[in-house]
Amino acid sequence: MTREIHHFIDGRSFIGTAERQGDVFNPSTGEVQARVGFATPDEVDRAVAGARTGQAAWAAMNPQRRARVLFRFKDLVEQEMDSLAALLSSEHGKVIADAKGDLIRGLEVIEFACGVPHLMKGEYTESAGSGIDVYSMRQPLGVVAGISPFNFPAMIPMWFMGMAIATGNALVLKPSERDPSVPVRLAELWMEAGLPEGVLQVVHGDKEAVDALLHHDDIKAVSFVGSSDIAHYIARTCTEQGKRFQAMGGAKNHGIIMPDADMDQVVKDFLGAAYGSAGERCMALPVAVPVGEDTAEEFVTRIKAEAESLQVGVSNDPNAHYGPVVTSTHKARIESYIQMGVDEGADLLLDGRGFSLQGHENGFFIGPTLFDRVKPEMKSYQEEIFGPVLQVVRASNLEEAAALPSQHQYGNGVAIFTRSGLAAREFAAKVNVGMVGINVPIPVPVAYHSFGGWKRSAFTDTNQYGTEGIRFFTKIKTVTQRWPSGDIGDQAFVIPTMQ
Repeated sequence: MTREIHHFIDGRSFIGTAERQGDVFNPSTGEVQARVGFATPDEVDRAVAGARTGQAAWAAMNPQRRARVLFRFKDLVEQEMDSLAALLSSEHGKVIADAKGDLIRGLEVIEFACGVPHLMKGEYTESAGSGIDVYSMRQPLGVVAGISPFNFPAMIPMWFMGMAIATGNALVLKPSERDPSVPVRLAELWMEAGLPEGVLQVVHGDKEAVDALLHHDDIKAVSFVGSSDIAHYIARTCTEQGKRFQAMGGAKNHGIIMPDADMDQVVKDFLGAAYGSAGERCMALPVAVPVGEDTAEEFVTRIKAEAESLQVGVSNDPNAHYGPVVTSTHKARIESYIQMGVDEGADLLLDGRGFSLQGHENGFFIGPTLFDRVKPEMKSYQEEIFGPVLQVVRASNLEEAAALPSQHQYGNGVAIFTRSGLAAREFAAKVNVGMVGINVPIPVPVAYHSFGGWKRSAFTDTNQYGTEGIRFFTKIKTVTQRWPSGDIGDQAFVIPTMQ
């Protein structure tokens, strides 16, 4: 019997009408393993109403007590790491080790948010004027929404949870309908940790549920991670509705390989960054830019040999380097981009199409794919493929190489591999990209910094998590106070100054 996945509203499972449903696949077998009911606008409204009720008492709780709930939640997730990773892998397809990484990177943000008593502190100035003191306080926005993508079903929801809940908001989460079980289980663990009912609601759905959140008067802010087209839509709609928003989009990250780079490390880094998690990461490294023909020839020869030895397997295979992609539709999309690259004239050195795993012939597998001599004018280079496909674009010098990520429509992450501190320093300062790695292939910042790209990778000027996340989910109130000791006389008719 097919498992049913329900919403999580007011501290418990909520079945809803399930007028429309979505299939949740096991990517390793291609079989439908569950169905998830999509929320109607009325059900979204019920979740928001419950969040509004729960948020008032939660916001009134002192930050230290809120932090204790976060500490307990972190402990519970760590205790259930194995079962959560297995559940995540079964719906997404990423291997168990990668699923644990998904969970751990989310927990790092929860850990940072445990410091909310310090992070929520305002500012104070004594005697800003004669007998006048000025202070500011950070207060929660109220009810906020988080809309998360399929590729990180634990990490990104925990980004939203940590920042929004710690600061005293209530969060309505709309996770991806492709792998929705882990966010629901996380909500259950929040309740076990002591979170009051309504502070975290989980509603499933597609555009209908998203639009209900975007247009709801009680939703004060929306944080989104997903494709650039939808991010742009989120940004436009929230602007029209007068809502605060973070809208993170797609990526096409480049790795610049200088002639002096440690090629052993470069090849190892590209194997993991380009093919890990089947390339379904917004911070993957799908474009290699070797500088100089000698560098290019060595890199292509070595990466091809190493990629041919990668083991593609089911998500729970401990020996697999990566597993299947998330759906058959996404598999077909990736294969269409591979064909596009062939038609555009790029050299296809490894073709992952037609990969079949014995006993799992219906799984959504794609083998490692490698293109050489890709040109910037090719559409397959200009667009995000989001699969286990590495494209090599050769450059003659650093200026030409740096222009590629700087001029690309996406600006999420970039990396440079070199032993030259001067080259790395100048590259990091000048490249038109939001996150830079120097001999680091996936430069996702640690939790006490912040995550955010540029250009079509981010339709926002506020980054995810870190102190930027605290600012996004709070508003500042500034108080100017005076306690007069006598008659203020004519001063009542004069605008206050600091003289």
